Formats: sequence, structure tokens, C-alpha cells
Amino acid sequence: MAETTPGRTLPPLPARLLADPLDYIVADHYRHRLLCRLCEDLATAESFDAGLGRMVADHIETDLPVHIADEEADFFPLLRRRARPEDEIEPVLDRLADDHAQDEKLGARIVRGLRKAIADAAARLPARLKRTLTSFATIERRHLALENAIVIPLARVRLSARDLQALSRSMTARHSQNGAAPS
Repeated sequence: MAETTPGRTLPPLPARLLADPLDYIVADHYRHRLLCRLCEDLATAESFDAGLGRMVADHIETDLPVHIADEEADFFPLLRRRARPEDEIEPVLDRLADDHAQDEKLGARIVRGLRKAIADAAARLPARLKRTLTSFATIERRHLALENAIVIPLARVRLSARDLQALSRSMTARHSQNGAAPS
């Protein structure tokens, strides 16, 4: 087993970003793109890097569910209420919700597979787990592109200062409650 290469990390986000929840979500999307790259690194590596595997599993297990909850419980419903019919945002948000369900399903497989590889001191990851890591990264990148190109810009136009304050409060509470509070 190889050790994690320096610089291949998923650094926590600064807590101050929660004051502007849309900026926080965009910054978290950047971390998700890093996560995608790390998943692909694991999938293409000749030998298994247990440290990297642990970091990816930890992030998927602890941070990803909080991000999904931020969007599904608060952000998407708020945007649905504020969007205008001509925005045609419903199909986009429905697709993103489907992506979240796939993220959770694939994420659970990844976490189980990586935890098993770590426990077994595996030298290599099984081909099936490598395919799952690659699929997760592909779906997540498509998802992020859709959110960053359509959802976030629309939210910047449709959400009021009061909406953003309420979103900030609920996200801050969720991150504190789930132990996923940024640094």
C-alpha cells in the first residue's frame, strides 16, 4: 500500500463562506471536482493508496450527505418557490435530485469497497470498484456543470437577501449539527 501523496487533499471550507451560501456551495463544488479527480486517481492507479482511499471514503461518508441535504432540504425548495415559470427550473432540479440519489447509491458502494480494501490491506482495488469510482466521478462532474451553469446563476437572480440569510442560517445549523462544520 502506498501512502497519500502530499497536495492530494480535500481541505475544509472556511466557516465564513456560510455567510454567503451560494459562494459556499460553489466552493464546495470545487471540492467535489477534486473528489472526482481523486476517485479517478484511485481507479487508474496500479497500486492502492490506503491513505487516499480513507480520505475519499471519509469525505463521501461525512461531507457529501451534508452537501446533498443543504441542497435538497433548503436550497432547491427555496429556488422552486422563487423561480418564475419561464425559468423552467423544475426539470433541472428534478434531474439534480435524481443525481443525488445516484451519488448516494454509488457513494455507499465506494465507501464499503474502500473500507474493505483498507481492512484487507489490499494491494490493488477490484475492477468493479474502479468502475464505480469512475462512474461516480462522471456523474458528479455532469451534475456540477449543470448546477454551476444553470442553478447557481438563476439563484443569484431570484433569491432575495432575506432568502440568502435564511439559507445561510439553515446551512450553518446543519453543518454544526452534523459535525461537518467548516474550519
